[in-house]
Parts: sequence; C-alpha cells; structure tokens
Amino acid sequence: MREIIVNEITAAVREMCIEVNHRLSPAVQETLLSAAGKEESETGKSILAILRENLQIAAEKEIPICQDTGMAVVFVTLGQEVRLTGGGLTEAVNEGVRQGYQEGYLRKSVVSDPLDRVNSGDNTPAMIYYDIVPGDTLELRLTAKGFGSENTSRVIMLKPSDGIEGVKKAVLETVKNAGPNACPPLFVGVGIGGTFEKAAMLAKLALLKDGGETAESLTAGLCHDAPYVKTLEDTLLREINALGIGPAGLGGSVTALAVHVLTAPTHIAGLPMAVNICCHVNRHAKRTL
Repeated sequence: MREIIVNEITAAVREMCIEVNHRLSPAVQETLLSAAGKEESETGKSILAILRENLQIAAEKEIPICQDTGMAVVFVTLGQEVRLTGGGLTEAVNEGVRQGYQEGYLRKSVVSDPLDRVNSGDNTPAMIYYDIVPGDTLELRLTAKGFGSENTSRVIMLKPSDGIEGVKKAVLETVKNAGPNACPPLFVGVGIGGTFEKAAMLAKLALLKDGGETAESLTAGLCHDAPYVKTLEDTLLREINALGIGPAGLGGSVTALAVHVLTAPTHIAGLPMAVNICCHVNRHAKRTL
C-alpha cells in the first residue's frame, strides 16, 4: 500500500489550473499553428494569426489566454493500492481549484446554484469524476471548460438503426447550429455509446484525446479504439470544415481543428451519443502522483 498525502493533490491541481489558463499543451498549440496552412480565406488567415499572437502574449506575460477561465473539470484515476492521508480527496481537489483561481488571479465563473446565480467566489466546486483501477498511482486530468462552446454542446439519443450515418448527421447539425457562437476554430469531442450520461462524459474526455492519448487510457480500459474510429474522425473533420463557417464564424476552410471520438458498450435498444464543443482554447493538463 502506497500513501499519498492529499496536500500533494491540492498542489498539483493548483498548478494545473494556472498552467492551462496561460498556455495550451504542445499538441493543441501545434494543431492550431498548422491550421494556417490549411485556411483558404484571407480573413480566416488573419484571425488565426491573431489567435497565435494571443497565445504568445499569454505565455510571455503569464496572463489568461481567454477572459473565460473556465469551470474546472477533473478526472481522477485512483489506483486501488493507494492510501490517501491528511484529508478527503474531493476537498483536496476543490482546495487546489480554490488556490489556483485565487492565487492565479483567474476569473471566478462558478455560481453555487443554477437558478439563484450567486457566485461561489473561488470557482469551486469543480466537476470531479472518479475511476478506480489496479495499481499504486493517482492520475489527475484537469480541463478548464469555457461555456461559450459548452453551451452549444448536445446529447442525442439515436436509434440503433440510425447507425454511423446518424452519428455523422448529428455531429454536423450540432456544429452548424453552433456557428460563430462557439468561437471557432473548434475541437469537437464525440462520445458514442454507454448511457445518456456516459455519452456526455465520453464526449468531454474525447477532447483530451491528443498527444498520443488512447481510448483505453482515457476510459480506464472501458473501451478501445475501434477500427472505424480514425476514419470517422477524419471524415467528420473534413465535412465540418466543408461547412464554411471558418475562424470566428466569418467564413473559411478551418471551422474545426480536430475531431476526437470515444466509444463505449451500450444497450441493444439504444445508440446514445453526445457532442462536446470546445473552442481553440482546449485547455487541459495531466499529473501522475
């Protein structure tokens, strides 16, 4: 049995909250930088150049990439041979978010109740999801999810007979309806299978599927990359970019930067799916303790 003091978790979460709001991961940055060579419109090229400059300024001056510094979403993968000491896991994660957003001078965007709309004052609580797996490590994945794009996301309950064409149609309709409101160019996460709520979680996890992440690593072995997944991702990316929405919604050939798909087993009578939209500020980081 390996012991981890929860203060280490708090410190890691605090660090990630500040990090992701100041600089994107190398894989996300590279995807954005390479988009300039694919954009055909002059307006689109100009907007992509502005986005690149904004990233550079944020990193150099240690200021947020975007004024919406997001709601913290944390995926915790806990090894069964880990014993946590010094406090509770959930509170340790929330304390890390609290410290990160206060000490990093990041905008606090969380309200304590969805209808009363009173700001919690420290960007907590985080949305936290847990997986228990064999082993003696604890892995933390944090994403700061802005709501301009979150508000354009959808869960769709398809029929099994809708098949892969139904999935494609639902994704394209979601992106088309989002239009400029989701701040394109976009990262598009697609979750297929599971249940109503599992499809949505898969779609959000799919947004982290860059830099070599696999379906198995992201879902704690729940699913693997099916043979059709890469083809589906490529097809959706091509068809989304053919919509012509373009950077900032002002027209162009780069509406999406990437499409990532995760699947899971599901019931014989259903085909649940979800589309989680993210703007180019696809902020996430990982720590292993």
